[in-house]
Amino acid sequence: MRRRTVTAGNLEEILQATAPAQTAEQQAAATPAAAPPRREDHGLRTEFEFELPRGYVDDDGTVHRHGSMRLATARDELRPQIDLRVKENPAYLSVVLLSQVITRIGSITDVHAGVVERMYATDVAFLQDFYRRVNSEGHTRAAVTCPHCEGGFEVDLSGGRLGES
Repeated sequence: MRRRTVTAGNLEEILQATAPAQTAEQQAAATPAAAPPRREDHGLRTEFEFELPRGYVDDDGTVHRHGSMRLATARDELRPQIDLRVKENPAYLSVVLLSQVITRIGSITDVHAGVVERMYATDVAFLQDFYRRVNSEGHTRAAVTCPHCEGGFEVDLSGGRLGES
């Protein structure tokens, strides 16, 4: 098997070259129509709301705590591997990955690596755990045990205020 070096510039070219050929019907369906295609609900939840423990402070001093994250695709997980910042510092992988799957933080919809870089470490750790739960387990609930009475219950990590279940 021959290995091929992938760079950021040729990732799209490789993905197009390795994509399966489309039939005439698929090509006709892929051309833009006057009305956008209707999205069917197949019962799969692809976007999850969250509340940051501390909150992201923007340049104006506004604190943004509520946001949403979508499910990651294989492309989302592959793209950071060719990012030069990740190659120079592997710890940067989570910053790039989170910036791709976070769709909104407060009123900010253009979430890029610079936004994630300026988050507090506790918020980044929360988002890394949230990402893992959403993409590995498919839900945002965590089983916990009360340290006082040792009773077990579930907590939804995506919403609610801190300290509330």
